[in-house]
Amino acid sequence: MIEERSVTGAVPLETETLTPDVTGFARAADILGQGGLVAFPTETVYGLGADARNDMAVARIFEAKGRPRFNPLIVHVPDVEAAKRYVAWDDTADRIASAFWPGPLTLVLPLRPGAGLSPLVTADLPTLAIRIPAHPVARALLNAFDGPVAAPSANPSGRISPTEAAHVLAGLSNRIEAVVDGGTCDVGVESTILGLADTPRLLRPGGLPQEALEAALGTPLALYQVGDALTAPGQMTSHYAPGAPVRLNAIKVETTERLLGFGKVDGAALNLSPSGDLTEAAANLFHHLHKLDQEGDSPIAVSPVPERGLGRAINDRLRRAAAPRGT
Repeated sequence: MIEERSVTGAVPLETETLTPDVTGFARAADILGQGGLVAFPTETVYGLGADARNDMAVARIFEAKGRPRFNPLIVHVPDVEAAKRYVAWDDTADRIASAFWPGPLTLVLPLRPGAGLSPLVTADLPTLAIRIPAHPVARALLNAFDGPVAAPSANPSGRISPTEAAHVLAGLSNRIEAVVDGGTCDVGVESTILGLADTPRLLRPGGLPQEALEAALGTPLALYQVGDALTAPGQMTSHYAPGAPVRLNAIKVETTERLLGFGKVDGAALNLSPSGDLTEAAANLFHHLHKLDQEGDSPIAVSPVPERGLGRAINDRLRRAAAPRGT
């Protein structure tokens, strides 16, 4: 049985690395069932999972990450029928889910009365962020556990999101029970968050482009504005940050800076996509930021990235990485 202990206690945890097979999924499900924390890959980034019904387990997510308690979590479920147990469902949700689930999209919907989830998951909001991931490892784990899994990104709060198991271990080793090593995440940025509790609103750009949602809805989306009340994960001004300062839209690079390039640029330490492909750039974003973070603390300059399609999500993460810390 997993001990009920604080991650800041004297005895560190031994973090297991589990294989993505029947044995690994059974072990991960057992850990989750006992109130433990398991990191696992989704198509977007690695998530840090806990039983969303267990107050102590969910509290340990916040503690392990150093995450503010007012920042809500996303609940992951295996199918639409499971989602309907926790949120009020309507025709719009059904249309969007049919088009984009499983996939890199989170829906924010009214929390169903008596849903049985820990109030820490929703930060006491009347809505719940919920999604069905597409990654086969995530889906196998959800089916093995057979319950709702609350899972923010598996990294210390405010730092670069993890896209491989090594990133998780670098940030959270000895704070969590296990990580399921499912290789590198394909999409590379977190899910798009769409609010459907009232007027459809883009609450966070992500792995599903805004244009695709607007085409499915047949109308432009209202947009979340910085400074609005937090209604979904990933809305903190400073987030996804490396240790080094970040400067955006760099046309010229100072001698002290390292360039994170995009497109045809000279002298880049790393390039998100030399061909200017936004899908490739999104997949490389956090991986490249991790690499630059590991290689030194000199400032990072970033080439301009177009504000369209997945470029919106890339620029959103870069703006938060460049924001003054602690905001």
